Amino acid sequence: MVDSIMRIQKLYKSFGALKATDDVSLDLRKGEIHALIGPNGAGKSTLISQIAGSLKPDSGQIFLDGEDITQLSVAARAVKGLGRCFQVSSLAMPLSVRRNVMIASQAITGSSFRFWKAVESDKALIAAADEAIDMVGLLDRADEPASYLSHGERRQLEVGCALALKPKLLLLDEPMAGLGAGGSERLTGLLESLKLDIPILLIEHDMDAVFRLADRISVLVYGQIVAQGTSHKIRHDPLVREAYLGSSDLDVTGEVYD
Repeated sequence: MVDSIMRIQKLYKSFGALKATDDVSLDLRKGEIHALIGPNGAGKSTLISQIAGSLKPDSGQIFLDGEDITQLSVAARAVKGLGRCFQVSSLAMPLSVRRNVMIASQAITGSSFRFWKAVESDKALIAAADEAIDMVGLLDRADEPASYLSHGERRQLEVGCALALKPKLLLLDEPMAGLGAGGSERLTGLLESLKLDIPILLIEHDMDAVFRLADRISVLVYGQIVAQGTSHKIRHDPLVREAYLGSSDLDVTGEVYD
């Protein structure tokens, strides 16, 4: 039996006549990165919103570690172990790297709004934050404001905030967006190092990163999964090449051309 940490079964969501997700089923297995790709307007954002809990499906189910979480709120899913990094940064820029991660850590202790207590003296909270910061390679920047970080380092910090929630899986929404080659390389290396402990569902347009990172890929087009398989299978699938980018847009090396 496949050891899946998350299963999505027959998820359906429509907006009037538009079928945003149409009978979508996929799973995320322990120890893997599963990439979700598709052209703009394919329904990726709608699917991710349903997985995260900010949008309710019309029908279908979402299971996390065997538990049906379809009706749970965003916060309840985070407590259950679903960690998410957003496409648009949600960091508190004036606060230090450590304080940003501490805020995330507080979310699982039920003390997120304990503003009047001096959290700087909470040794357990500091230790948990520093552990997450160290995992993403920013421990030497822990006392600096988040605004001092480069764009790539902010993406690393966002992953650190998600890790502070002690997630069972990570849901990453275009983490490579806006990164240069160096930033993409660092973040790719980080995600590779995490997947054995924390499986990742990755939504990403950077096809070089996708083909390097993904153990499996699902291709979403007009709300439907049109193909699933290994990077090698998806890279050479003529139907995927035609449906996703056009037959001449994706070469066998995984490079994408505008």
